[in-house]
Amino acid sequence: MGNIVRTACIALVVVIFAGCASTPNPVGAEASAEPLVESQDGRKIPLSRAVAGIGHVSWVYARSVYEDPVNRPVSQIASLASLALKSAGGLFRRIAIGTTQMPALDGPIPALSHSRPMDLEEFEKTLDRITGTRQDTGRISFFIDGDEYFERLIETINNTQDSIDIRTYIFDNDDFAVAMADLLKERAKDVRVRVLLDGLGNALARQVDPDSLPGDHDHPLMMSNYIERNSAVKVRTLTNPWFTGDHTKTTIIDRKIAFIGGMNIGREYRYDWHDMMMEVTGPVVDQLQFKSDKAWARAGLFGDLAFALRSLRGAKKYADRDGYPVRILQTKNFASQIHKAQIAAIRNAQSYILIENPYLSDDRTVYELARARRRGVDVRVIVPLRGNHGPLNASNKITINKLLEHGVRVYQYPGMTHIKASVYDGWISVGSANFDKLSLEINKELNLATSDPGTVEALLDRLFIPDLLMSHEITESIDISTSTLLAEIIVDELL
Repeated sequence: MGNIVRTACIALVVVIFAGCASTPNPVGAEASAEPLVESQDGRKIPLSRAVAGIGHVSWVYARSVYEDPVNRPVSQIASLASLALKSAGGLFRRIAIGTTQMPALDGPIPALSHSRPMDLEEFEKTLDRITGTRQDTGRISFFIDGDEYFERLIETINNTQDSIDIRTYIFDNDDFAVAMADLLKERAKDVRVRVLLDGLGNALARQVDPDSLPGDHDHPLMMSNYIERNSAVKVRTLTNPWFTGDHTKTTIIDRKIAFIGGMNIGREYRYDWHDMMMEVTGPVVDQLQFKSDKAWARAGLFGDLAFALRSLRGAKKYADRDGYPVRILQTKNFASQIHKAQIAAIRNAQSYILIENPYLSDDRTVYELARARRRGVDVRVIVPLRGNHGPLNASNKITINKLLEHGVRVYQYPGMTHIKASVYDGWISVGSANFDKLSLEINKELNLATSDPGTVEALLDRLFIPDLLMSHEITESIDISTSTLLAEIIVDELL
């Protein structure tokens, strides 16, 4: 009976995550002599890729079920306890919001208050208390879209003197990802290169292709094997205890430069989607390297023991010492720092809130945004016109109607925006986290936050102002079908 349940769980995960929030939009497979099979959504992919995908998911699942209790018992128990606690708490909170709190907001929408922004110094103290984090020091630069980011990343990799540490949710198997893998293999002849992958995220993403992929591309069946083959690159694949994942995206070069944001390694992020990464320098990079080292240790043979030993050694000092206050926020077991921080920011904002995110399904966030608008805050949200995930796209429609009902201005970016960025009265939070259950409560995520005026101004000038200008404002509610309502239930409970 237990094996039947486990097999059913694997099938359920494949169905749910086949269009994962960080997974590209599938298209039909190119004509090939190889037999094709139909996926859950009716699209066809080569048989070898389907078999390899099922094999990879089964391997990751088997490791999570049979290896983790031996190598990572503390991590597995913590993941289950955290998942149960957060899921139960989230269910009761959603019921309260849907039945009592949101209906209580009904009434005329007030005019904008044009109030002075919140006191950022006091707000940072509030964040110290509610998140258990402290500000570090660093400098942030923004790279908008793949042209900017990957040009800079490749330049930095080519100039590496010591080490490259990549921690990513997806290292795809398309033509661009293969080219990046080849570059890493070449650099590994001279420097240490480590690549840490999420098991399920990477397994499922490679089963689907972007529209722009050349038809003659030959997909490696197992990207981790391809990267390691005939090279000195070290690759580790994270297990997924209780189907939790590591959605973090960090690349750290020579322990001194870090790249953080929403981009995985694949063609969509390089050519097709609107997305953003940050280049970070300063002492905060030492902490980012420390977190990367601990994640790498836990993914190895000795699991929790290696993690504990690496934790005891603490962070080393390699990065430059200059910068301004920057805070690391995470989602991890029993600590939803990103969620707590952004709910606090919405509640404390007095003047304006700007959010750009592809997935806005968190009921608590939607409720607090409605409350903020009803106290006179100028609240504006940017979502994609064409998303890449069916259930979350449907959930966005319901969210849009709720926000419009309470006076929030909603804009649709002309295409797919994968950006996860927010500004609240001069305090920003940018990184890997979506506004959904997985990012805010379940998966591992990493954002950076700061109230440095120059950095906030750069984000407004380079991202929010241009995107607002090119986006279409939605002024009327969207028709909602029964299937959309059902998708919303699925998203609330699982995604």
